[in-house]
Amino acid sequence: MRKISLILLVMFISIGCDNFLEQENLSQLTEESFWQNADDARKAIVATYAALQSYNGSKWTFFEHMYIGVTWKSDDILNSSTNYGKSIADFTNGTDDVTFTSFWRSNYAGIAYANQVIENVPGISAMSDSEKTEIIAEAQFLRALYYFHLVVAFENVPLITTVPESPDDFAVEQASPGEVWAQIENDFIAARAGLPDDHGDNDIGRATKNSAIAYLGKVYLFQEKFTEAIAQFNSVIGASYSLLDKYEDNFNGKGENGVESVFEIQWSGDRKNDNDERHPFNYEVTPSALGGWELFYPSDWLMSLMKVDTQATGGFSDRVYASVFFDDPLSVMSQRGAKVNKTYNEVRDELDRSSYFKKYSDDFDLTFYNGININLMRYADILLMQAEALNENGQTDAALSLVNQVRSRSKAVPLATMNQSELRKQIRHHERPVELSMEYTIRWFDLWRWAKSKSAPEPISQTLKNHNKPFADNFRDGVHNIFPIPLSEINVNAKLEQNPGY
Repeated sequence: MRKISLILLVMFISIGCDNFLEQENLSQLTEESFWQNADDARKAIVATYAALQSYNGSKWTFFEHMYIGVTWKSDDILNSSTNYGKSIADFTNGTDDVTFTSFWRSNYAGIAYANQVIENVPGISAMSDSEKTEIIAEAQFLRALYYFHLVVAFENVPLITTVPESPDDFAVEQASPGEVWAQIENDFIAARAGLPDDHGDNDIGRATKNSAIAYLGKVYLFQEKFTEAIAQFNSVIGASYSLLDKYEDNFNGKGENGVESVFEIQWSGDRKNDNDERHPFNYEVTPSALGGWELFYPSDWLMSLMKVDTQATGGFSDRVYASVFFDDPLSVMSQRGAKVNKTYNEVRDELDRSSYFKKYSDDFDLTFYNGININLMRYADILLMQAEALNENGQTDAALSLVNQVRSRSKAVPLATMNQSELRKQIRHHERPVELSMEYTIRWFDLWRWAKSKSAPEPISQTLKNHNKPFADNFRDGVHNIFPIPLSEINVNAKLEQNPGY
């Protein structure tokens, strides 16, 4: 995927020359020679997916930049005591931090590839109309997803839906957030119409019709269009998705692209043909006593929630044991580099902290890193988002039933009757963080949208203080809610305006 991405990027920024002395290099890929058949279109859409990993194909760009940028600010994560990502976690970052710069570049790289697919695929003669419709719909889905990431992370971003034709076209003003949200909705609606129900066994992991419906529901929820969100979620609940029997299988490779998967970033332990699409998550979450780097931990607040998420017998729920490694006789974690589990008691004296994240820690690939896919949306998230939308729409009993459906999978005790306010607090500050802790773009995006809520706003600064987030006093509402526009982008595009407070 990286090779295809680089080819398209060169095509995107190249400017031709009409000098008659220049001869065409038949071995060199050009824009004119590329868009010829269905195979070319397929390569282009693969490149569009590849930007989910990062703009440059590096696992380090994803996990040491992009992931940190949109997770370490939240209340469920505590970063290590090193300077690694410290300015993000303590809200002292400037305008040139590599984390949000990489997040910006990766999402805009995906948008650039999507725009090329949308513009060029219709003109391919050696391709059926149905193939074109499907590929274009995938590009629309991905463009919507990338813009969703950008509008939440930066809020004020350029809206680019065509391929620039000259260097001047790269200098684009920022659109209003409302314009970006409207484009996201339109793209997901178009994707919903053009995507298939599935792609067959050879193309597992690509976006489907229900992926687009689920994301359209999420986009409506983020804008508090609760009735519209409910309608979208209703059409996928009970349709093609279900909860995995074992919660842990969402994070150990056994359930990837399975019945609970709505959309995932595809990684792989397959290293044939010099391919390397593994990631280092297993090392980043694992304590040094088990051979890891322990770069971040579950926050004390999150652990307090985990310790009250219990079964009827009094023991902890399955999602607790699968999410964290902590002081309990039944808590186990993999030793890096070997298919061996160690209990907490076996390594207690060697541990620096009392608790660690466990998700994605299994040694899926024994050649150091692993290839477990990273969830972007799973069915449990849909059920909890639908519960939230129903509750805000006055349908609290129906919402409670969905929350209990998620809890029952992990054998957590069902919740008793709650009023709207009680259930809102339960969803926001127990169910979602316990079920979805440390998952990419989830918790911080939730805090962002609740801060903007018209029906029940929660300033992020107050939430962080309530949950004892270190350096919460540094957080400034209206400033740290979003990233600054990267300084490197402002330096090359004079039309960009910096976000307030930076």
